[in-house]
Amino acid sequence: MKKMYIALGAVAIVILIALIAFLVISPNKNNTSNTKESDSTSVSGSYKKAELVGTPRVRASGLEAPWSLVFYNDSVLVSLRDKGEIREILDNEKTRLVGRISGIEHVSEDGLLGMTVNTSNEDPYLYVYYSTSGDNRIVRYVLNGKKGSLKLGKAEVILSGISKAANHNGGRIAFGPDGMLYATTGDAGDPSSAQDRNSLNGKILRMTAEGNVPKDNPFQNSLVYSYGHRNPQGIAWSTNGTMYATEFGQNKWDELNEIKPGRNYGWPTHEGKANTQGFVDPVQQWTPAEASPSGMAFYNGVLFIANLRGTVLRAVATSALQESLEYFSGKYGRIRDVVISPKNELWFITNNTDGRGNPGARDDRVMSVSIKK
Repeated sequence: MKKMYIALGAVAIVILIALIAFLVISPNKNNTSNTKESDSTSVSGSYKKAELVGTPRVRASGLEAPWSLVFYNDSVLVSLRDKGEIREILDNEKTRLVGRISGIEHVSEDGLLGMTVNTSNEDPYLYVYYSTSGDNRIVRYVLNGKKGSLKLGKAEVILSGISKAANHNGGRIAFGPDGMLYATTGDAGDPSSAQDRNSLNGKILRMTAEGNVPKDNPFQNSLVYSYGHRNPQGIAWSTNGTMYATEFGQNKWDELNEIKPGRNYGWPTHEGKANTQGFVDPVQQWTPAEASPSGMAFYNGVLFIANLRGTVLRAVATSALQESLEYFSGKYGRIRDVVISPKNELWFITNNTDGRGNPGARDDRVMSVSIKK
């Protein structure tokens, strides 16, 4: 009998150990992402054709709260959120002033935010999204000059009246493969605005290059393309034209969404995956501490996402949207924006001087890294 009790006790211990091991190593079922890490080392599968290799090169340093990068011919421009400056990156890791946007008001997260370029007209335009004392707006400027001597010309307001706040301003703008201008707007601290289709806030907007409503927008006479967003800050399109957007959550989940016209993405009713009729769930989600996703770029089947609190450059293959790969985790601090250069290099911005990071001696920086050919 004594031997039987000993045997039963041993079995119980084994079961207890197995249960503890299961609880420790089991993934969080609410977060379906499968994350792997890479520090410019060999990768395989869906990421192979967009593998980052080598050590990032510093392209510019000593910047104050940079927010957006844009390429125009051979020139690279960067926006400085707090100062309202647009600067051209030179070959000696320094920058020169292209122009200072007048009328900008900066408090906390607002100021000079996103930029994009449209070269389809005879005169090239630089579009900028920025905050004034009364609103957020999109303004375009004629670009004059060549590399090393670019200047801002005449200004034209494309869209005004987007509500602003100290935070949740959205601010990313980009031309899609259809030639239309897209803009992300935050809820500006008013969550109910995200569900109000008469409001410009908490939305992804779609407009012509002149700021007009396209005839094929999902809602008649409306710039609203999708709604139910809290604070979307990154947009990109895959080769087949599918649109993706990153979004800051509140306390539970940050999101990567596949954007479809006229669809509702849930905020403030839902945050993250809810499986509720009438709302679109994200294709991947992360806790805010490991993400806070901002700018995003697409290259050869992979979405590259800049993360602020997560201090990582995250890659998500469009063929495996539930998985992700991490580069440079914690090495460069907060990362705000990421773009692909005309030479197929990946450029990114650190954002450690925005009041929420721990800046190093050379911060903030613009850096580039090679993509394996």
